[in-house]
Amino acid sequence: MTGLKTFALRAAAMVALVALLYAIKPAPPAAGAGAGRPASAVLFVNGTLGDKSFYDSAERGLRAARDELGLRTRVVEAGNDPTRWESALADLVEGQDFDVVITGGFAVTALVQRLAPQFPRTRFIVFDAAVDPARCRCENVHSIRFRQSEGSYLAGHLAARVAQEGQPGAAPLLGFVGGMQIPVIDDFHAGFAAGAQAAAPGARIARQYVNSFTDPATAKEIAKAMYGQGAGLVFHAAGGSGQGVIEAASEAGRPVIGVDADQYAVVGATHPARARVIVTSVMKNVDVAIRRALQAHHEGRLVYGGVESLGLAEGGVSLAPGAPRWTAGRPELKAELDALQRRIAAGALRPPSVFAREAAE
Repeated sequence: MTGLKTFALRAAAMVALVALLYAIKPAPPAAGAGAGRPASAVLFVNGTLGDKSFYDSAERGLRAARDELGLRTRVVEAGNDPTRWESALADLVEGQDFDVVITGGFAVTALVQRLAPQFPRTRFIVFDAAVDPARCRCENVHSIRFRQSEGSYLAGHLAARVAQEGQPGAAPLLGFVGGMQIPVIDDFHAGFAAGAQAAAPGARIARQYVNSFTDPATAKEIAKAMYGQGAGLVFHAAGGSGQGVIEAASEAGRPVIGVDADQYAVVGATHPARARVIVTSVMKNVDVAIRRALQAHHEGRLVYGGVESLGLAEGGVSLAPGAPRWTAGRPELKAELDALQRRIAAGALRPPSVFAREAAE
């Protein structure tokens, strides 16, 4: 009888233990440093691929991370109608089919700020923008900003030198075509103007905005007018609209500087004659940033709830090689640019930035 009682007590204890184990639910992943090893990631594009610039670079980064880390990935293109972006992103997040949602640009930041607190188990990576901690509890969002003014400072120096070649000693007129007047684009302009004026004191910069990143026709007319007014070179920071700037440069036979991707290589694949006027591109290496962030997340090192800043030193921005006709035979100019790049990367030279001004205010 004693043996039966002992057996019954042990059985009851085992049942209680099993019940306790089933009652314990796993805690949600920490919102701080890293979130484990994701099985999937999705890129939400508030526009469409094919811009040969910003979005295409993001897609390359996701593809590279997929190949290197074995992730299941997807790209969602929300189209160019801003009224559809919020519902499209909300549907994507509510489906909870992906561990990490990646999106970028100022236009979707407010949407992420509204959604992230509602889905604390989903991780968000926002590039080329940063959520505002004063506006949301976004401990599950990792923000990436680029120090684009560093790359555009080098571009301004190069632009002034190229424009001066036909007019030695003259103060050149250069053009800047922006997609929209927002801080990121104004940051490109700040660095470009400073670099040009340091290389050629008195250099003038004609600036105009397309008010769209998807209107190459308007951008082309703006660039044509700038070349017609004597601009020796035009730099565009206009996303997909910039294709119109490159067309205008090609038709005028004048140099141009592209943005975000190596546009000489990208445009040259389909329009080699048009690509020959591209001196270089200020590359915002979105692909590098996304691949880097997903690698860190995969290893549990990515810090959520914070902002990362990527510049020349981190490989976040750079100058593309450009068309051979502009880079060959100019060893002195290359040496100047290399020296400037080293100084900026080391922190010895700090190009002006609208974000630095904002932080000081």
